Amino acid sequence: MGLDAFFAAIPFDQLLIQTVNGIVTGMILALVASGLTLIFGIMDVVNFAHGELFMLGAYVGVLTLAATGNFWVALVCASLLIALLGAVIHLTTLRPLIGRDPLTTILATFGLSLVLQNYALWQFGPVARKIQEPFTGQFAFFYLQYPWYRLVIAGLAAAIIAALWLFLKFGTYGIWIRATTQDRVMAEAMGIPVPWVLTAVFAIGAGMAAASGVLFGPLVGVNHAMGLDWVLRAFIVVVVGGMGNLGGSILAAIFISLLEAYASLFVPPSQAVIVSFVVLILTLLFRPTGLFVPTPK
Repeated sequence: MGLDAFFAAIPFDQLLIQTVNGIVTGMILALVASGLTLIFGIMDVVNFAHGELFMLGAYVGVLTLAATGNFWVALVCASLLIALLGAVIHLTTLRPLIGRDPLTTILATFGLSLVLQNYALWQFGPVARKIQEPFTGQFAFFYLQYPWYRLVIAGLAAAIIAALWLFLKFGTYGIWIRATTQDRVMAEAMGIPVPWVLTAVFAIGAGMAAASGVLFGPLVGVNHAMGLDWVLRAFIVVVVGGMGNLGGSILAAIFISLLEAYASLFVPPSQAVIVSFVVLILTLLFRPTGLFVPTPK
């Protein structure tokens, strides 16, 4: 199909709407994947419980919003509480496994994922909850009334990721984190408390997952299994973007979300996700280091 036939088959306004939807979803996915990338790139830990931290963040947002009536307070509280939970998880579960076979951390985080998921099912039940968005304004976008909130969460996700990048680039503790990434032994010799740096990294990743859950909560139902889909997509993004590559993960999240959005013009959305798996397979076959990792000269 040529470009002329493609644009004749799909109206331009639908393409533009799907582009906006893809970018919005991509920014939320980038926020989830950034926390996962941070944890893997610095700690070499494949965190299968990341999706459950996303889910618990959404539930904390539901409870805090019910208690305070303020969405932004719920966002901050969820991020801080789940970051604290992440620190506790690292101290009690992952730190004792440092230096062991990587398979042990995979099994530990997978088991933790099952525990947290079943705890949420027991505590909150199978009925989905809903987070009320902080405002309900809309604007005319072709033949649709497009919600302002979708654009706001894309901007917030971008702001959080930018703040993380600035922290890692210029902050004192961010420099500690980068030094730990490059050489743990030398960083420890220079007086950097490497074990506590790793705990802080896991806490930051958990807090970012929780913020994603609260931001995306108003668009979907909050339930005990919501993290499974997102962590699977986040792992795809991390592989396609390059393991441990923060910038690559952001580009991969937007790229994959746009492909799924465009595919949903031709097939049902439940089948459009197949596109991301096709991209994953092609990446592993032809560029296993990641599509957005610079080629060494």
